[in-house]
Amino acid sequence: MTSVVQVPLWLFVLILLFAGVTFASHFLFPSVRWFFRRRLERVVARLNTRLERPIQPFKLARRYDMIQRLFYDPQVMQAVADHAKAEGVPENVAAELARDYAREIVPSFSASAYFGVAIRLARFLSNALYRVRLGHYAGDGLGGIDPQATVIFVMNHRSNMDYVLVTHLAAERSALSYAVGEWAQVWPLSRLIRAMGAYFIRRKSRNELYRRVLARYVQLATEAGVTQAMFPEGGLSRTGALMTPKLGLLKYILDGFDPGKRDVVFVPVGLNYDRVLEDRNLIAAAANPGHRFNTGLGLIMRQALKQLWLRIRGGYHRFGYAAVSFGQPLSLAAYAPRDSEKATGALAEELMARIGAIVPVLPVPAVCRLLLERGPMTRGEIVDGIARMVEALPNAHVHIPRGSHDYAAEYGLRLLLERRLVVEENGLVRAVESERPVLAFYANSIRHLSPGAQTPLSAPAK
Repeated sequence: MTSVVQVPLWLFVLILLFAGVTFASHFLFPSVRWFFRRRLERVVARLNTRLERPIQPFKLARRYDMIQRLFYDPQVMQAVADHAKAEGVPENVAAELARDYAREIVPSFSASAYFGVAIRLARFLSNALYRVRLGHYAGDGLGGIDPQATVIFVMNHRSNMDYVLVTHLAAERSALSYAVGEWAQVWPLSRLIRAMGAYFIRRKSRNELYRRVLARYVQLATEAGVTQAMFPEGGLSRTGALMTPKLGLLKYILDGFDPGKRDVVFVPVGLNYDRVLEDRNLIAAAANPGHRFNTGLGLIMRQALKQLWLRIRGGYHRFGYAAVSFGQPLSLAAYAPRDSEKATGALAEELMARIGAIVPVLPVPAVCRLLLERGPMTRGEIVDGIARMVEALPNAHVHIPRGSHDYAAEYGLRLLLERRLVVEENGLVRAVESERPVLAFYANSIRHLSPGAQTPLSAPAK
């Protein structure tokens, strides 16, 4: 027992290494995890005291546990069996594919990342790029939402700034869980987005197994009361106008809805901008469906850094106004029957109608619409045109800077002149012919508010 055993130095080091790893994994790591878990629980408890809608335990579960829960869900297991039978592959192969889908979809929410980094970054980006304004706010309807209901914000999709802007303005209400497309699945952006609680979706996937795994995740999150945000249009508007809604996510929610348990309440959100950072890329994509364009958050970050540099140099200026309106909520428990595809379509149309009704009318879209519909105008005629527009749209949420039609006209014109989208000659302001698609892009954002003007502008007459 006391005899000496000689081993090579490399083997001794290897033994020590394995011993260290074993000690850390069995004693040190669990203690460290417990310590940080306790700190996280205290942070979340403090956050929940000030949030209008507390963070649900479902969202705080470990990502590994959530993946396992989703994978072993009876409906997912049935989907695996159906896929294996339909494709003629072993069930273990189909199961591994379903597990990969679950890993891809499930987020990894971090309260510290969301409230410590994301909210501050969203506030900085929003205020660095725009003059942010809250338009219409249906306080009576929003304040009456059942505290136990699942709230889902549904909004029009104008820019990737939508994520940033709504996150900033909803910071005091709850932590939002977004449905994010394939553009965000790029490291390290994907890690940050997962930590913010967003879940990834393949918008154009036709794989039945994938769709059933995604549907079950959405249903589990909805059943657990997770506050969500989604874009019914399914993507960025390439014409500036509201688009026909996609039914996928809404159908998943309807299919899993049980009126005897937890209500689901949709809150319509309307967004608009004096300048959309991706406007020319989107317009090019509308003209050429095969056109690939970069509309990720990288573009937004570059613009924010550019604005920061301009502020340092003393040439700082923002891109005009960005406004968000919150409309009357829609309770799913009080809605029509939910058993058919037709009911899903009717729900989508109702939500888009509510969103469209509260899209803010801002200076640049208003001036663009006047110039395209009426042709060259004097400054005085533009001021008068905006005043008449406000009168003709009593239900629209018009944002008039400083409450002045004159200032709104001057502000909108200044932004358009700076971008060389319009010119002023002989006392008349007219559209630059080659820039008419850009002007139409902004005019389309509010054109639906006028009766009988549902078709987006594409090639406006002079």
